[in-house]
Amino acid sequence: MSVWRIQRIILSRRSCFRKLSQRKLCIIPCETTQRPQRLSALVCNSVRLFSSQTAAESKTEAELHNIIRDTEKASGDSSKYEFQSETRMLLDIVAKSLYSDKEVFVRELISNASDALEKLRYIRSSENLSTDEGGDRSLEIHIGTDKQNRILTLQDTGIGMTRDELISNLGTIARSGSKAFLEKLKEKQSFDASNIIGQFGVGFYSAFMVADKVEVFTKSYQKDAEGLYWKTDGSGTYEISNADGVQPGTKIVLHLRTDCREFSDDDTINKVIKKYSNFVGSPIFVNGKKVNTIQPLWTMEPKDVTQEQHAEFYRFIGNCYDSPRFTLHYSTDAPINIRALLYFPDEKPSIFESSTSSSIGVSLYSRKILIMSKADTILPKWLRFIKGVVDSEDIPLNLSRELLQNSALIAKLRNVLTSRILKFMYDRSVKQTEEFTKFYKDYGFFLKEGIVMSNDTTEKEDIGKLIRFESSLKEPGELVSLPEYCKTLTPEQKDIYYLAAPSRTLAEQSPYYESFKKRNLEVLFCTEPYDELVLMHLGRFNNRNLTSVEKELRQDPDAGKDDQFESINKGEIDNLISYMKTVLDKKAFEVKTTNRLESHPCVVTVQDMASARHFIRTQSHKLDENSRYLMLQPRFEINPKHPIIQKLVKISSSDSVLAELLTKQLFMNAMVGAGLVEDPRTLLTSMNELLAKALEKH
Repeated sequence: MSVWRIQRIILSRRSCFRKLSQRKLCIIPCETTQRPQRLSALVCNSVRLFSSQTAAESKTEAELHNIIRDTEKASGDSSKYEFQSETRMLLDIVAKSLYSDKEVFVRELISNASDALEKLRYIRSSENLSTDEGGDRSLEIHIGTDKQNRILTLQDTGIGMTRDELISNLGTIARSGSKAFLEKLKEKQSFDASNIIGQFGVGFYSAFMVADKVEVFTKSYQKDAEGLYWKTDGSGTYEISNADGVQPGTKIVLHLRTDCREFSDDDTINKVIKKYSNFVGSPIFVNGKKVNTIQPLWTMEPKDVTQEQHAEFYRFIGNCYDSPRFTLHYSTDAPINIRALLYFPDEKPSIFESSTSSSIGVSLYSRKILIMSKADTILPKWLRFIKGVVDSEDIPLNLSRELLQNSALIAKLRNVLTSRILKFMYDRSVKQTEEFTKFYKDYGFFLKEGIVMSNDTTEKEDIGKLIRFESSLKEPGELVSLPEYCKTLTPEQKDIYYLAAPSRTLAEQSPYYESFKKRNLEVLFCTEPYDELVLMHLGRFNNRNLTSVEKELRQDPDAGKDDQFESINKGEIDNLISYMKTVLDKKAFEVKTTNRLESHPCVVTVQDMASARHFIRTQSHKLDENSRYLMLQPRFEINPKHPIIQKLVKISSSDSVLAELLTKQLFMNAMVGAGLVEDPRTLLTSMNELLAKALEKH
């Protein structure tokens, strides 16, 4: 046997080590007699290694806190009881159909244990309990796992049950002991009912989703209370007898079915607790180790929570690794009870998060118990980047506590939260301008999406306060908000003007911007995809219309006045317009002059440019060319003062072929400039024909 084989045996078997550490060691391997010193050193190192490991493990075991003991033992005769036929049917429904996931039985049993602790906590505060009645007992929940025997044990140090309560609470489905307890105390204003979770009286029976036998040991907090034992296999009967060695409180022992053995594994139980019950009001121990170490920060006063606590909680609840950029800690009791802790991420959103298919990052709780980890109905879809917790006692739940009811109340909850979030973001935009600008550059897409998705005019305008654009009167890269734009308006200006273009450079070179630049009117540059669609959906802001400069140009009654065209032969221009109408038949639905252009020969305008461009991007491929122009009905507006137009006046009568090519090219150039051509590469053929014709004489 090799030295390494001996070492592996020693390292892999603790029992062997314990024997070795207690007696003299003598090993004479036949293959290693030539290296006794090396072998002895290896063995001694292994002994020392395990000595330190065992000492550390003993220390760890000593630090564990576990009250679960196998001291309970049924005594005396047992009394057998039958579930009523209706109750047996309900038991079958609860066990097989009520809950969507088997793991929620852990949540339900912990919730029951938590209620038992809260009841005792209240009785302590209202009555002078002796030590025998649990006056100084620690209020805890303990869970033990036994994977080998497929047993899961859950024990609390709460109020416990008498024989009558045991029959009443466990022998009758849909009778909630917690609800009955609250009804007795509802007149006492000093009692905080928010910590009592139970409502329906069915949670205990969720155990039968995973167990084929359930045992309960319980002892009431009352002095000289008897220990009791309750058991059933869920088939229709249960038995009750006295029991010795029962600790005050309640202990539930689940004998798990073979297909549910994973719930006797501590890792599985830890994950379920952290998912559903991490924030119950009492400590939870699994095999002696405390599991719920993260505090429910949303229940605390904002001033009492540190940034370090927020960062830890944010990473826990959001399953992420960055830190929160902004934190909204909010609570209200009217018009609906809400306790919320919401975080705005610091990292830029991923492609998946930007997708509309990603889920809301807010978890919904009721009385600190998880209801939905991704609550899509609590916040609008466009706020899916926010992470955190919303807890409300007023949330109407169905029997399984997995679905929401009363859509009107949920809508009210969503409206209250959305309004508060928008107010919070606006405050940040005013008080922390630089930080909000950085946030907007990363998350502005979601705000714009909110304007498009929202059906509420007030909500749209509140979001409108947050969106930003570059401005013709500001330096490149500097963003302006709509409220800032409105502050600089003159009394004569009634509208907010904007121009959509792929970049600021192209916007400043646009023929539609020329007259605004000349008049020194501020124009917002929409350079991001769908900015124009966002402003079209917003429509109005601060009682002012949001107007595209292209639309203003089309609707300007003074744009076509002839008195500004000096030294222009009106007859020749009228002839050119008639000629153009013939050449552009079924393309340009109107041809006219405009005095709003300076350096450009012509422009194209349509009734609603934003909608037209959106149509071109998404739907125009479904139509032929004639149908497309019929839908757009473009107006071709020419600048009679421009050299190209003046030259065209002359060649239209002398060179009809060149004039026709030039007219069509001018029109298509204007269509491209307006963003109304699906693929600009289609112009290459006509442009080459024009160039060839122009070069024939050279």
